Amino acid sequence: MHGRDRERAESVVADIRLAGGKARSYCADLADPGALSELVHDIGAIDILVNNAGHSRWGATADLTVDELDGLYFSNVRAPFLLVAGIAPVMAARGSGCIVSVSSMSASIGLANGAAYGAMKAAIVSLTKAWAVEFGPAGVRVNAVAPGPTHTRPDARESFDATGAQSPLGRAAHPDEIADAILFLASPRASYITGATLAVDGGRTAL
Repeated sequence: MHGRDRERAESVVADIRLAGGKARSYCADLADPGALSELVHDIGAIDILVNNAGHSRWGATADLTVDELDGLYFSNVRAPFLLVAGIAPVMAARGSGCIVSVSSMSASIGLANGAAYGAMKAAIVSLTKAWAVEFGPAGVRVNAVAPGPTHTRPDARESFDATGAQSPLGRAAHPDEIADAILFLASPRASYITGATLAVDGGRTAL
């Protein structure tokens, strides 16, 4: 369990252990290449990598500062790229492994004030296809999910609800619905799926 908030990560680890599972936590800022490299070294070989770290920044293109643009790139593109660079070759050497990255519906549709964020998430879709081709022959599957608005922050509930109302299902997603899609792609039930991006957006990108 990785996160920048050690207390929150430890809380999740405690819940997993209470349910009978095994877990441990690592605290690192993935925007820091040194911290990311240390993380990859410390965790060693793993079976499944879920790239879900990142953040969003919404606003007019002309108002986005260089530092904000760099921050979006560092967390949403460079971090998953470096994680895969460090972890996927170990998976490939063992002949098995699974990677699931989190993109966004904004990678497929134009959203006002979302040019930079959409571009970063579109990069994840492109990387997913390239990694599937690169590591597939060695038995490593690589896929992505593209969520729509999801109730991840109570302070933004109204915004998520308003965006979700524009989808055919007429609502925003619950976090568990995104997690279930990731779980499916990481499971043996998706053993013949690689290079795919699964839309989990209530049908928004079908419009």
